Amino acid sequence: MIRVLLAEDEHLIREAMGALLALEPDLDVVAQASSGPEAVAAARTHQPNVAVLDLQIPGYDAITAAKEILRDVTECTVLIVTSHGIPGHLKRALEAGVAGFVPKTTSAAKLGDAIRAVHAGERYIDASLAADAIATGDSPLTARETDVLSYAGDGAPVTEIADRASLAPGTVRNYLSSALTKLGVGNRHEAVHLARARGWI
Repeated sequence: MIRVLLAEDEHLIREAMGALLALEPDLDVVAQASSGPEAVAAARTHQPNVAVLDLQIPGYDAITAAKEILRDVTECTVLIVTSHGIPGHLKRALEAGVAGFVPKTTSAAKLGDAIRAVHAGERYIDASLAADAIATGDSPLTARETDVLSYAGDGAPVTEIADRASLAPGTVRNYLSSALTKLGVGNRHEAVHLARARGWI
């Protein structure tokens, strides 16, 4: 039996997924969680073979949860399910060691196949998500530009961004200016919107 952990904050969706997967003779849903921290705690307690995580799970996102689960549960692999097919998220997930990435439009049968595949040591990436990721390309932003732009996402003033990033205000302005140039946009709000749409922040 493949031991499965389901992490999804919408109870109806999580329970429906659990019920459908329970019909598969080789899958055993051993735990369910509704947030990132709950998923990590459940993985440590129940030692699943595969953790199926919703990308936008609250608390912290599935990629952060995946890193902790993969670090702490040696026999576990991670499969992310998402309604947001954003290319940058796929790339970050793969970099974090996630083995599978599928949309929520996937049928229960295909989800079962994906779980079996990642449990067997294979990668299982939805073809359309992979194609979008290739077409979008890598982020042109440096790590520091990415950090500064993510701090700017809530409309914080330069001085506050500088405090958060432990940088001088002038340095923050330079990073923001560089990011705007690379992204070909006119202001930081457009830059944040574009970078989020592509999953770069």
